[in-house]
Amino acid sequence: MLNYHKVFFILIFILLAGFDTVYADEPVRYGPGEKLRYNINFSFVPAGDAYLSVERDTLKDREVWHIILLGRTSGLADVVYKVRDRYECFMDPVTQLPIKAIRDIREGNYRRYNEVIFNYDARKDSAVVYSQHRGKIVVPKNIYDILTGFYYFREHYAGYPFRMKETVDIRTYFTDEVWPLRLCYLGKEVVKVNGKKVRCLKFGPVTEVGRAFKSENDMAMWLTDDENFLPVKIRINLKVGSFRVDLKEYEGLHYPFSALIGNK
Repeated sequence: MLNYHKVFFILIFILLAGFDTVYADEPVRYGPGEKLRYNINFSFVPAGDAYLSVERDTLKDREVWHIILLGRTSGLADVVYKVRDRYECFMDPVTQLPIKAIRDIREGNYRRYNEVIFNYDARKDSAVVYSQHRGKIVVPKNIYDILTGFYYFREHYAGYPFRMKETVDIRTYFTDEVWPLRLCYLGKEVVKVNGKKVRCLKFGPVTEVGRAFKSENDMAMWLTDDENFLPVKIRINLKVGSFRVDLKEYEGLHYPFSALIGNK
């Protein structure tokens, strides 16, 4: 059966820089108060929305940043295949590493809830995660969950001098497995998002060919060519049809949206 819950999340964000973390002060490209809303379309038909936010919180008396991603279908899509997905992560704002991740999936008749705790001090050469479903698992050092990986990429790769076809290897712990990805830089483009022109950097995640994807080039994503390095568009072609995700609303950005250059 097609792994729809993973595909649905891929539509939103699949970014993780798989390199050793350089500890620094709190991130400067994002932070509490940032809220993003995306429209999801299936073959040009409105299919749902996604909401992504960062908030200040505490976890066992420890100050953390609480990242929340909500994904839901609407309209006809809600009738055909109802989705109510919620991903959460409690992140150390200095190391940008996850402390605890929650995945609450409700898709059609499918239900899945899991909590994962990350421990980076248990071993010298690796990390350990504690999953409600799988128990104790040894994983690569400084591994991220899917949400903190996305934000880490934004923080450390904005303004990076990518070369054409340069790839970034990716590691993340997602859906109870170490899930490797690779991003290929495809150059700069101006794209339209909700009728407005935006200067972007285009990336092509190399997808796994199989029951969901026809080829390795069935996905593309565009991030703003400015200090925010903000994902504004994702396109993904599946055997069952094509999806498009567009940024609809935003607030709390740390920098002006300087990549926005015009209207229709």
